[in-house]
Formats: sequence, C-alpha cells, structure tokens
Amino acid sequence: MRLGGLCVVVSALLGGCDRDRIGKLQEGVSTEADVRAAFGQPENVWDEPGGARTLEYNRNPEGRQNYMVTVGPDGKMTSLRQVLTPATFERIQPGMPMEQVRRMLGKPAKKTPYALQAQEAWDWRWLQPPNVPMVFTVWFDRDLHVQRTTTGPDPDAPENKGGGGK
Repeated sequence: MRLGGLCVVVSALLGGCDRDRIGKLQEGVSTEADVRAAFGQPENVWDEPGGARTLEYNRNPEGRQNYMVTVGPDGKMTSLRQVLTPATFERIQPGMPMEQVRRMLGKPAKKTPYALQAQEAWDWRWLQPPNVPMVFTVWFDRDLHVQRTTTGPDPDAPENKGGGGK
C-alpha cells in the first residue's frame, strides 16, 4: 500500500514538474537547448523529413505521459505534445510496424512476451479525462506488426484495486 501511495505522489510530482517545464517553452521561440535545459536528456531522438528532429521524453512507467518535442531545422521548437491520448491510440492500426508505433507513442511502460502465442504485448499507462488511470496495450505478432490494441483500467493503480472504493 505504501508503494502504491508513493507512485501516486511521484506521478503527481512529475506532472507538476512537467507543467512548469512546459510553461517555460514557446513554440517558434524556444530552442533545442532550451528544451534540453527544461527536460534533460531525451529518451530518443527521431530524425524527421526536412531536417527536423523529434525529442522523446518518456514518463512511463512512473508517470502517465510521454512527450514528443519537435525542433525544426532552424533549431526552434515547433511542437510539444503529450502523445498518450485516445486520438493517438486511434491511429494505431493492424499491420503497422513496431518502429512506427514506438515513434508515435514513445517507450512503453512494460513489454510482455507470450511465446506460445508468438505475441508480445506493450503497455502504456495514461490518464483518461478527467483523471482515470488506464492502460493502452498494443499486441504485436512474431514479426512485430500490430495485431490489435486494447485499453482498460490500470489494474496496478491504487484507485482501481478492489476494496475501499471512494
């Protein structure tokens, strides 16, 4: 129980810190150096067409956000978006390669292999508005192409565990 409470506190603190960091950045004004000063070293850097780059800032598994910050070829931030949203999840389609999913959602919170079924499940923890802890899962086949997706309450979230209620 203490660990669950700690996770909620850590998640809340990460969210508060991120809001402060995001508030200091402006599209078209902030530079890649400003983004790195605010967020630190990115989890990954993705090259984009035309010389742009996307910096991935993963908050899973402790947090419930993954940020993608795009910096144009001029070195200025062009977008900062939280990608763990229903709108992004809807874009994940059967047959899509793992690399494309990874670029869209960032690093997952957990990967679970199912050898007998020749599948692997990747989970991302996220918050459904107003503040409901959820898990979005992408099921990959042996060739690491999307088979299907599922979403549901996060069974590890203290508020979703049995007993106590509200």
